[in-house]
Amino acid sequence: MSEKIIRAHVLVSGLVQGVGYRYSTVDRAEKLGLNGWVRNLPDGRVEAVFEGEKAAVEEMIRWCRRGPSAAVVQNVTVEMGEPEGLRGFGVKR
Repeated sequence: MSEKIIRAHVLVSGLVQGVGYRYSTVDRAEKLGLNGWVRNLPDGRVEAVFEGEKAAVEEMIRWCRRGPSAAVVQNVTVEMGEPEGLRGFGVKR
């Protein structure tokens, strides 16, 4: 039986734009079987939504605290919410 599906809204600050953070996030999320999206914000942060099994979402949040090797993550805020039934994972404009 499958785990309960959860949703996490994540905001990442630090040196996270121009270092491949979004595309590394897509790659990692797809490997974990997550649905959702990621995008750059005008204030320099990266915003993402992850929907999937609890263990996979928690692993993705742990990854966000490190990010790709060129990133310097200073802060990650996570807000849990109700899943919206997103399908696929990609970069949102």
